[in-house]
Amino acid sequence: MIELETSGFWLSAFMVALLVLPVLAFASLLKQNFKGRHRLIWVLIIIFLPFFGPILYFLIIKNYKKFNLIKRKFK
Repeated sequence: MIELETSGFWLSAFMVALLVLPVLAFASLLKQNFKGRHRLIWVLIIIFLPFFGPILYFLIIKNYKKFNLIKRKFK
C-alpha cells in the first residue's frame, strides 16, 4: 500500500516538473542575449524534449554565462 502512495507522489512530481521546467526555460531564454538561430534552436529543443530539453538548457546556459563573463573580463 505504501508503494502505491509513493509512486503516485513521484508521478505527480514528474508531471509538475514536466509543466514547470519548460515555462522556466522559456522565461530564461527570453532574458538571454542569443542570436536569432540560437534562440530558435533552443526553442525547438525545449519543445521536442519537454523534460530533458529544459534541463539541458539550464546546464549549458550556466557554462555559457561563465564563459561570457571570463571572455568579457579579458577584453
